[in-house]
Amino acid sequence: MGKTPAMLYQHGTLGALMAGLFEGTSSIGSVLEHGDLGIGTLNALDGELIILDGTAYQAQSDNTLRKMEAQEKLPYAAVTKFVSDRTLKVEHKMDSDELKQFMIDSMKSKNAFHAFCVKGYFEKMHIRIMPKQEKPYPRLVKVSDIQPEYTKENVSGTIMGFYTPELFQGVACAGFHLHFIDDAHTFGGHILDYTINSGTVEVQTIESLVQHFQVEDSTFLQTEFDDTDLHAEIESAEG
Repeated sequence: MGKTPAMLYQHGTLGALMAGLFEGTSSIGSVLEHGDLGIGTLNALDGELIILDGTAYQAQSDNTLRKMEAQEKLPYAAVTKFVSDRTLKVEHKMDSDELKQFMIDSMKSKNAFHAFCVKGYFEKMHIRIMPKQEKPYPRLVKVSDIQPEYTKENVSGTIMGFYTPELFQGVACAGFHLHFIDDAHTFGGHILDYTINSGTVEVQTIESLVQHFQVEDSTFLQTEFDDTDLHAEIESAEG
């Protein structure tokens, strides 16, 4: 038998999240049925979701990290059953822009989704973590103005996440959307920038996108979405 085609499963869209739809509409357990590596956020925008080796972690805005339970809710997540197509070595120090270009060069095309798992030693890792919100929820770009940021030096860990083609901006974040977790599972979040000294880059080309919509959620069904400034807001919020 041939290799099973790689699929990206996504619950919710980044566009809905940008509009302030932060209420949890799926469970961690349900999302994990579709993949073992992924990213997202939690109910009420309470931190960053990190899925590695089939385990879900919540990076919290006080810079702590906890393992999540199957029944906990989320408004947005993207996961895949990660099986790398190829592995490349990072043999010299690179900043985040240099590594991103290295990752782009490893892809089959910018017109396809790709999943990445980068394991390495980082001289610096700079992250942010969205803080929990209260109703009425603001647009996400407003929250990004007050998000706490943290930096850790000389840390070993894993970058995981996805590359999204420009055509799908709004469904997800066009370009790279990457999270980090250290090997001790005590530090992690949404990546802003970093310096990697050495490591490996595993790449998976995604063949299918399954987009799951929250059609049982009345807020999603009744919201009139305004995408006038969506691209600029995503650029601002996602860094």
